[in-house]
Amino acid sequence: MASLVSSPFTLSNSKIERLSSVSQKRYLLHSFLPKKPTKSSSRKFKCTAIGNGLFTQTTQEVRRIVPDNLRGLPTVKVVYVVLEAQYQSSVTAAVQTLNKNGEFASFQVVGYLVEELRDANTYKTFCEDLEDANIFIGSLIFVEELALKVKSAVEKERDRLDAVLVFPSMPEVMRLNKLGSFSMSQLGQSKSPFFQLFKKNKKSSAGFADSMLKLVRTLPKVLKYLPSDKAQDARLYILSLQFWLGGSPDNLVNFLKMISGSYVPALKGVKIEYSDPVLYLDTGVWHPLAPCMYDDVKEYLNWYATRRDTNEKLKSANAPVVGLVLQRSHIVTGDESHYVAVIMELEARGAKVIPIFAGGLDFSGPVERYFIDPITKEPMVNSVVSLTGFALVGGPARQDHPRAVEALMKLNVPYLVAVPLVFQTTEEWLNSTLGVHPIQVALQVALPELDGGMEPIVFSGRDPRTGKSHALHRRVEQLCTRAIKWGELKRKPKTDKKLAITVFSFPPDKGNVGTAAYLNVFASIYSVLKDLKADGYNVEGLPETAEALIEDIIHDKEAQFNSPNLNVAYKMGVREYQSLTTYADALEENWGKPPGNLNSDGENLLVYGKRYGNIFIGVQPTFGYEGDPMRLLFSKSASPHHGFAAYYSYVEKIFEADAVLHFGTHGSLEFMPGKQVGMSDACFPDSLIGNIPNVYYYAANNPSEATIAKRRSYANTISYLTPPAENAGLYKGLKQLGELIASYQSLKDSGRGPQIVSSIISTARQCNLDKDVDLPDDGAEISAKERDSVVGKVYSKIMEIESRLLPCGLHVIGEPPSAMEAIATLVNIAALDRPEEGISALPSILAQTVGRDIEDVYRGSDKGVLKDVELLRQITEASRGAVTAFVEKTVNKKGQVVDVSDKLTSFLGFGVNEPWIQYLSTTKFYGADRQKLRVSFKFLGDCLKLVVADNELGSLKQALEGKYVEPGPGGDPIRNPKVLPTGKNIHALDPQAIPTTAALQSAKVVVDRLLERQKADNGGKYPETVALVLWGTDNIKTYGESLAQVMWMIGVRPVADGLGRVNKVEIVSLEELGRPRVDVVVNCSGVFRDLFINQMNLLDRAVKMVAELDEPVEQNFVRKHALEQAKELGVEVRDAASRIFSNASGSYSSNVNLAVENSSWNDEKQLQDMYLSRKSFAFDSDAPGAGMTEKRKIFEMALSTAEATFQNLDSSEISLTDVSHYFDSDPTNLVQNLRKDGKKPNAYIADTTTANAQVQIQSLVLCTKLLNSLS
Repeated sequence: MASLVSSPFTLSNSKIERLSSVSQKRYLLHSFLPKKPTKSSSRKFKCTAIGNGLFTQTTQEVRRIVPDNLRGLPTVKVVYVVLEAQYQSSVTAAVQTLNKNGEFASFQVVGYLVEELRDANTYKTFCEDLEDANIFIGSLIFVEELALKVKSAVEKERDRLDAVLVFPSMPEVMRLNKLGSFSMSQLGQSKSPFFQLFKKNKKSSAGFADSMLKLVRTLPKVLKYLPSDKAQDARLYILSLQFWLGGSPDNLVNFLKMISGSYVPALKGVKIEYSDPVLYLDTGVWHPLAPCMYDDVKEYLNWYATRRDTNEKLKSANAPVVGLVLQRSHIVTGDESHYVAVIMELEARGAKVIPIFAGGLDFSGPVERYFIDPITKEPMVNSVVSLTGFALVGGPARQDHPRAVEALMKLNVPYLVAVPLVFQTTEEWLNSTLGVHPIQVALQVALPELDGGMEPIVFSGRDPRTGKSHALHRRVEQLCTRAIKWGELKRKPKTDKKLAITVFSFPPDKGNVGTAAYLNVFASIYSVLKDLKADGYNVEGLPETAEALIEDIIHDKEAQFNSPNLNVAYKMGVREYQSLTTYADALEENWGKPPGNLNSDGENLLVYGKRYGNIFIGVQPTFGYEGDPMRLLFSKSASPHHGFAAYYSYVEKIFEADAVLHFGTHGSLEFMPGKQVGMSDACFPDSLIGNIPNVYYYAANNPSEATIAKRRSYANTISYLTPPAENAGLYKGLKQLGELIASYQSLKDSGRGPQIVSSIISTARQCNLDKDVDLPDDGAEISAKERDSVVGKVYSKIMEIESRLLPCGLHVIGEPPSAMEAIATLVNIAALDRPEEGISALPSILAQTVGRDIEDVYRGSDKGVLKDVELLRQITEASRGAVTAFVEKTVNKKGQVVDVSDKLTSFLGFGVNEPWIQYLSTTKFYGADRQKLRVSFKFLGDCLKLVVADNELGSLKQALEGKYVEPGPGGDPIRNPKVLPTGKNIHALDPQAIPTTAALQSAKVVVDRLLERQKADNGGKYPETVALVLWGTDNIKTYGESLAQVMWMIGVRPVADGLGRVNKVEIVSLEELGRPRVDVVVNCSGVFRDLFINQMNLLDRAVKMVAELDEPVEQNFVRKHALEQAKELGVEVRDAASRIFSNASGSYSSNVNLAVENSSWNDEKQLQDMYLSRKSFAFDSDAPGAGMTEKRKIFEMALSTAEATFQNLDSSEISLTDVSHYFDSDPTNLVQNLRKDGKKPNAYIADTTTANAQVQIQSLVLCTKLLNSLS
C-alpha cells in the first residue's frame, strides 16, 4: 500500500453528542446509540472484549424454557444448535403452546447458536444439557472447528439419546443422525439412493440441498407404503425435515409431537395426534401484504397492479424495479421484520419490488426464473439486492461460483449483497472496531464477492433476548437509496448522466497530482472520455490532447496539491458546507472549525478540478497528516479534514453525480477511520461516499487493497493491466563484467586466464558486488579451480541482476500491449511448471534436452558453478527466442498482436511449421520434446489471447450503464493467467482456502533455503527467531505462501476440512522436521489483518500450540522464549507466546514511510517509536472478539531475540524500491536496537518472482533499464 495514515476509530465528544440527537441530524442508528459520555473528551468504540472475550456475549439462557410441570407429566428435554437465531422465536412459541396445552408431556428446551460454543463455559453447559436430553436437533453447522465440538459432545450421548436430528450441515455432524433404526453413521459410504445424496463428490452443497428439497416432496409418500421399520424411520426423518424447513410454530408443534411420540420411551403407548407438515413453496415471490406466496412472477405483478395501498406512480411501468433475494426460513419462522423494512423503504422511495425466496441454498434458478422475462430474455429488474448475505449458490456450505456468475451475467444488472448480523447482537456490532464477526466476513462478505457481489452494508441487527432480526433504519435507508441509484444508471439516458472522475495526489507536495500505480492517468482519462463522447455522453469542451487536458486542470505538470496552479472548480462557503455535510461537526476535534487551512482560501473550501459538460474531473484532497510529525507519531484518532468532506459533498449534492469514478490505485477514502468491515453511519468512508455509486479502476495485481476499496467505499472495482515485466538488463560496469567473463570462458586455459580473473575481481569491486560475492584479495594467488569458482559466482550474480524482472512503462486504459510487451509477459509465464494442468515449464523442457534437471541447473548456478551459470544463460536466451518467434507470427506491421486465434490455428500442431521448432533447430536444444513443447505453446497461445484482450473500457461502460461486471481474481498474471483479461470486477479469494498444498510445498523450499543460509552465516547455528512481515496482496497472489512459511518455521502444517477450508493445523514431529522449531515474530499489514483475520487466528493458535509442547527447549525455540518471557513478565505461557502483531483495528501503516518521504523526523529513535507505537497490537485467538490488543512489551521482547528479518518479494512488477511499504514495515534496524548485544540481524528477501526462488541478503544493487539509459 502506498503511504496512508489511519488509526483506531475514535468518536469525538461533539460527534457523539450530535449523534444522540437524530431528530435534528439524520445520521446514526437511531435506536442503538452509545450513551452520552460524561467526563472524557472523546469516546472510543471499544471492541466487545467484555465477558468471554469472544464476538458475541449472548447465552443459551435466553433460549431456555423450564416448565412448572405441576401435573407430573413426563418431561421431554430438547437441545438444539443452529447457525442463525431465526428459529429461536418459532421453537419458543411451539414449546410454550405444547406446555400450555399440557396434554401428554412437559417440554423443556434450550437452544445454542453455534458461535456461542467457542466459549469454554458455554460449551461445558452444552455438554451438561446433553447428559439428560431426549432429543438433539442441529442445523446449518458449517464452521469446522465448531462442528467438531458439536460432534464430540453429541457422540458421547448419541446411543443414549432418543432421537438425533441433524439437517444440512457438515458431513461429520450429519453422521450423528439417528431415528430408531434409521442412521447416517455410514454417510457417504452406502450405495443406497438415499445415501448417494450425501456423497462428497456432489458438485456443491447447494446441489445437495436442492436434492433434499425434491426428496422431501416425494419420499414420504413412497415410504409410507413400505412395511419395514427402517423405511418408516427414514420417512419420519424426511417428515422432520419438512417440518423444520416449514419453520412456523404450528409446524414445529407437530414436529415435536411426532418425534417425542415415536421415540421417547416415557411416551410409548400414548397416542399422540399430529398434523402433516404445512408445505410452503420451495421457491417463489413473497410480499408481506400479498395474500399468498406466488409461484409465477406474472401473477405477483398482476396482484401488485391491483394494490390499493400504493400510489399510481409506484404501479406505473416507468417506476424503477428492484429485485430482492430472501431466505425462506426467515419468512416461514416469522423472523422477517428486516425484510419488510427493506421492502417498505424501497416502495416509499418510489421503487417497485420483486422479492423472491428459495428454501435451498441455490438461488441461481429463482434469479433466472423470476427476474428475467421468459419471452424477451431481458431483465425485469434494474438492480438486485441479496438480503441473505450468502453466496448465490451454496450459502454457508460449498459454493459454486461459476454457476452463480453464469446466472448473474444472464440477468446483467448490478448485484448488491447486504449483510444481516448473524453472530453478533446489534450492540456488539456497534461497539466493535472490527465491525462484522470474522467468520461472518468469510461466509457473508468474501464469498459473495466471488459472485460479483458489492456493497456489504449491514442492514439488520439481532435482539439479544428474542434472537429476532430487526431493521437498522438508517442503514436500510442507505442500502435502498444506493440500490435505486445503481438501477437508475440502467434507466437514465447517457446524455443526461453525470460522472465525477476523481484523481489522486500522493505523495503530496511531490508534483504528483494525477498519479496511480502503473497507470498513465491523464492519458487514460483522455482515452476514456473520447470513448464516452463517441458513445453519447455529454463531454463538452474536451481538449484536443491529453497534454492539453493536464494543462486545463492543473496548469502545470509538476503541480503540488495546494498549488495556486490547480484549477478551482467550486468555492464552498462555510454555511453551505455545514448544511450539506451532516457529519461536519465530528471533524472539528481534529481540524478545528471550518474552513481550516487545507483546501481553503481562508473563507471558502476549495474544490479542485474542471467540468466538461456532464463530466467533472476532480482532485481528491490529501489525507492531511503527511507533513506533521507530531500527528504521525502520536495521533490516536483521525478523521478526514473539512476540505476532504467538502469534495465529496460537492460531488454528491452540488454536481449531483450519478456515479463517481476513482481513477487508479489508490486514494485515501477507503482508508479513512471506521470499522474494518460492515461499517456503521459513524464510519467516515461510509459518510464520505454517501449515496453515490462508486466505480474504481484498480491495478489487477493488487486484489487486497481493491478488496478494502470494495468493502469500505462500496466500490465496483474494475481491473486494469499492469505494465509487463522485462529483464532489468545491465548498466555500463556490469556490461563490462559480462564481456570479461565471456573472454575468460574462451581464454581461461591460455596464459591470459589469471590476468582476466584479476580484472573481473577489480571490476566486480567497483560495481559493489563484493557485498554479495566473496572475492579474493587483489593480487592473491589462486588455483585454476578457484578461478572458475570466483568467475562462476560473479557470473551468477550478474545473471541474477540482469534477469531481475522490472516493470516497463505505464499502462494506458484501453491500449492493449505491444508485441514486445506480450513477449516479456509470456516468457515469464512459460518459466513456471503447472503440474495441475499437465504443463511443463519451458526451461525445464530445454534442460531435459541436454540431460539435465532444471532444479539442478538452478542450484548449480546459485552456487556459482560456471558451466551451470552458462547453461542457464543459454536456456534463458533460447526460451525468450522461442517465445519471440511464436509471438511474431501474430504481429501486424505496427508491432501489435492481432488475429491471435486465426494465426495460432494455422500452425499449432503442424510440426516443422511451428515457429518455436524452427527457432530451436538453430540451437543446442533442437531435440526438445515436441509434444511437451506443443502443450506448453498451446497454453501460451491461450494466455496470449488473454494478454491482448481489452475490456477495461467496455467494463467501465457496462458499470455506468447499470450492468453486471463479470468478477475475476486479482493477482500476478504470471502465476495466475486467469487474472486476464483485465476489466473484471476484482475479488480476492476465499480467506479460508489458504494456504494451499502447493503454497506449503513452495514455502518449505524457501524456509529451508533461508534457514540454511542463516545457519551458514551464523557459525553453523540455526536462528532462534525470525521476524517476518505478511502482506495481503502477496498472500492472495501466492495462495498463502507467506502464511505457510510461518507455519513451516514453527513446525506445523495446515489441515483442510471436508469443504476445503483451512481452519486448523497439526504438529509436524521434530523427527520429520529435522531441525529445531524456529520462533517467529509476525507483523501483518493492516490490509492483511482486514482480509485474513481468520488466518491470524489460525497462526496464533498454532504458535501457542507449539509453545505448550512438552519438548526440549533447545529443539523448540518458541517454547524457550515464551517460558523466559512468561517468567519475566509474570504472565501465562500462552499470553507470553503472542507472536501475531499488526496495527490497531481500523489503522493502517506504521507511518515511517510518511515521515521519511516528508523529512518529518529528527533521529532514528523517533522512527522506531513510531513503528512500535503503531505495530505492537497483538491478535489473541483465546479472545478473538477483543480485536487487536496492545502488547508492546511482549512485542519488544520477542523482537529482541530475532537474528534475522524476512520479507517476500513475489511480484514481477514490484521491486524493493518501487513502493515505500517494504521499508515502512521492515523491522531490521529496530531489532538491532532492541537486541542486548546490539547486533544487526541479517535482512533476507525471498525473491519468488521467477521459477528459481532466491533467498538473498537485502541490498539495493538493482540495475535497471533506467541505469542502462544513463550509461
